[in-house]
Amino acid sequence: MTNSPVSDTRTAVPSLTPLLSLVEADMVRVNATIRERMDSKVPLIPQLAGHLIASGGKRMRPMMTIAGAMMTGAPPDQRAPAILLSTAVEFIHSATLLHDDVIDESALRRGQDTANALWGNDAAVLVGDFLFARAFELMVESGDIRVLGRLSAASAQITEGEIRQMGITGKPDTAVDEYLDVIAGKTAVLFAAAAAAGAEISGGSPEMVAAMHDYGMQLGMAFQIMDDALDYTADADAMGKNAGDDFADQKITLPTILAWQDGDEDERAFWQRTLGDADFADGDLATAQTLLARHDAIDRAILRAQAFAESACNAIAPFTADPQTGALASALAEAARFAALRTS
Repeated sequence: MTNSPVSDTRTAVPSLTPLLSLVEADMVRVNATIRERMDSKVPLIPQLAGHLIASGGKRMRPMMTIAGAMMTGAPPDQRAPAILLSTAVEFIHSATLLHDDVIDESALRRGQDTANALWGNDAAVLVGDFLFARAFELMVESGDIRVLGRLSAASAQITEGEIRQMGITGKPDTAVDEYLDVIAGKTAVLFAAAAAAGAEISGGSPEMVAAMHDYGMQLGMAFQIMDDALDYTADADAMGKNAGDDFADQKITLPTILAWQDGDEDERAFWQRTLGDADFADGDLATAQTLLARHDAIDRAILRAQAFAESACNAIAPFTADPQTGALASALAEAARFAALRTS
């Protein structure tokens, strides 16, 4: 999976605002459904799940499901199944975050202590399992076997992507294409399935479902590459997690791959000692940032993210000229460009 970097010549800063304004009413319904469906007779479940879900986040994945439904022209009173699926998508995403934080031993997410830091690993894993199970209940309740299959497959691919990421952890000589395959599985497939499921359950044509799937996949790639770049450039307040977490966890991301490829023998020895052997010393994060800057690795990664964002825009371009879908398609295009230029 490859794309060629492109330069973004636009002067206006992309924003989520146009998309947020279009999906706002439905997202109110989604948030109400999230609060209702994460409830349980076991007090710890809504307490722990609510800590994560209420802590913020852009809700971009459930927004993709709502946008997919709206693209079909389905009126609000016919979008109840899409509301259920949007909630399921958010639960799937939240479950993976709970599990990820346990695996990574993370202490901070969205600017707050992680659930595992507050309640322990066992509770975080089990509540993540609960959210996965509740997500499947919601999918079944939506009444469409096609979207059940689509989101079930995405859930399996997410796990495969996470396992594949474990396989490249500590390997600074990882190839770019292998990294792209990893993030396609761990991140982009849920964006793609979410967008396609919303269109599919709302009666969208096969062409529209395919376009929304492609849009979501390209958007998800841009989103994850930017997330990886921000780990080395943004501060904890902006990101909601500690700067350099990926570096400390020996995670191999596009900026480090590019710096490794262009580095000399001494630079590669540094990456091997840190990312490869987990032999860290004071000042290593600053050194890593210096090497990334030396090889323009962050800027080149952002260009790759922008290329994926433009591919997302191209996927829905046929719908921009239609008076019924033009405003939403344009808002989705701006959201894709926002994903590749965001600062948090």
